[in-house]
Amino acid sequence: METGLKILFIFVDGLGMGSSDSVINPLRDHCLSGLSNLLANAASLDACLGVEGLPQSATGQTALFTGMNASKLMGRHIEGFPPATLKKLIRKENIFSKLRTQGKQCTFANSYWIDDPHRIPLRRQSVTTVMALEALDKMRGKTELLSGKAVHHDITRWTMQTRGYDGELITEEEAADHLLSVAEENDFTLFEYFLTDRAGHSKNRKLAPEILKTLNQFLPQVARFAEQPNHLFILCSDHGNIEDLSTFSHTKNPVPLIACGAYSEMFLSLKTLTDVTPAILDCFAKEQAV
Repeated sequence: METGLKILFIFVDGLGMGSSDSVINPLRDHCLSGLSNLLANAASLDACLGVEGLPQSATGQTALFTGMNASKLMGRHIEGFPPATLKKLIRKENIFSKLRTQGKQCTFANSYWIDDPHRIPLRRQSVTTVMALEALDKMRGKTELLSGKAVHHDITRWTMQTRGYDGELITEEEAADHLLSVAEENDFTLFEYFLTDRAGHSKNRKLAPEILKTLNQFLPQVARFAEQPNHLFILCSDHGNIEDLSTFSHTKNPVPLIACGAYSEMFLSLKTLTDVTPAILDCFAKEQAV
């Protein structure tokens, strides 16, 4: 019996559609065939949002997850963690809250390696943390991670070893299986990966390829989600960065939008970050109308 629509959204921070020059663009490494195959079918979205300057995380992610042009509303691109004004917008307009009002089961698949995510200092709350704390009844933590019901932001848990984690690392394939299991239990599942942005800022030509190798192993496995009936796989970013290692800063490059599976044709004509959340809401509305 066919289930209702299920969407798995992978957010990869700082991933742009860059140059074909492999000297500056590590995405052009011939070893990244899995990632390259996915990106080959990606549409391009504008991340500049009609505002001068380089796109930034706080406003870009707010635009992506609310459908509102946060950069224009704020009069500029805002980096890092969202200030109070943006947090107010995120709490009111975020995609989790909008879907929950439609009776949809939503989850943030990332784990928090602390007992109470509400204790994260306000100045250190990212866009995804703000909207998850506002909209979701329960956050995923240590218990869920260790039982395979969550995925750490680094996928294999390698960064956790400096934070008190003494367990084994897992493979990208194991992490993908954990994420797919979570996504099967929900109507809308979000997973965030932000080490791409950190690697881009570092301009580290050894770190960036390692980060991309992890995605190369992980993403094709997760994209299998779209092979099932009434399942939609989405991948998007907020701004460019890792695709240009000639600079420490973000780029003005368009970002990839990958949509595979049910209703994926509804994403072919999208132009900017603000189009993504409305399109997701339209997918669920269209499914309910059938």
